[in-house]
Amino acid sequence: MTRAAVTTGHLTAALELPPGLDTGPAITAADRLPGGWRLAAPPPVTLPDRLVLTVSDTASTGPEVRLDGQTVHLNLLHRAARTSTLAYVTYTALERARQQRQMLTLHANTLVTPSGHGILLLGNKGAGKSSVALALGSRGWTHAGDDLSVLAEEAPDVLILPGKPTAAVRSDDPSLWQAPKPVITLAPLLRVPVPLVGIIRLTVHPAVPRPLITDATPFSANEQLRLHEALARYISGLPTPLTGPAGAPYGPVWPLDDPSLARWRTHLIARLEQHPYSYLHAPGPQTAADLITRRYT
Repeated sequence: MTRAAVTTGHLTAALELPPGLDTGPAITAADRLPGGWRLAAPPPVTLPDRLVLTVSDTASTGPEVRLDGQTVHLNLLHRAARTSTLAYVTYTALERARQQRQMLTLHANTLVTPSGHGILLLGNKGAGKSSVALALGSRGWTHAGDDLSVLAEEAPDVLILPGKPTAAVRSDDPSLWQAPKPVITLAPLLRVPVPLVGIIRLTVHPAVPRPLITDATPFSANEQLRLHEALARYISGLPTPLTGPAGAPYGPVWPLDDPSLARWRTHLIARLEQHPYSYLHAPGPQTAADLITRRYT
């Protein structure tokens, strides 16, 4: 095995790779992950977290994961290990280590107001998070992550950490609706953690008759359930892209979670409920940005 240190998602872990494995495609995915993805020689001190990667040609549609103490064992198909899947799968395998340090990855957009306060934008896929974030960025807000954002708890604050530094943005030309979305680099991008001061769950759609923002606390049972699912999504392993395997991709739930981490995520939801938390409906990203700007600047 080849020993290295992998740094991604705001932590570093020991990584053991099959000898001769080409990691070039994984390195090209660094701009798609919070904190990048890079390899280095193993440090002289023992790292608390360890990933051991093996590869095989056995018929499998997804990564096989086994947990042994603080060591995560991953088995990938050869053709998957030679793609950018290697970066995504190692990032996801370290989500347990993040949550043990009271950090987690969240499907969300994050921004920083001109006065330096962190805002979290939640919403389903296609809800308009990226479009609204770009509209706010054009008004002097700082980007802190598109789609993949990182939250951390550090008393007395909940913090926003730098997230994914690129965004895939659909063209305004309706004739290009099936074309791949161009990827842009977000700038300026947050470099240091900032305190979270507000959360907004977005719905942006032309059918919305008029822009509206309403208070969403105390949480309804549905909001509690949505947040529990969102905060646990990455530790489950389900979002890991499976670009190597053939056939319909699916992700079996990984055995990385435990009751203590689930209790911490429940505690984090209670912390989020203590912040201004709103539902925002708007017919377009600019009108949504208008409401957010008025509320937070």
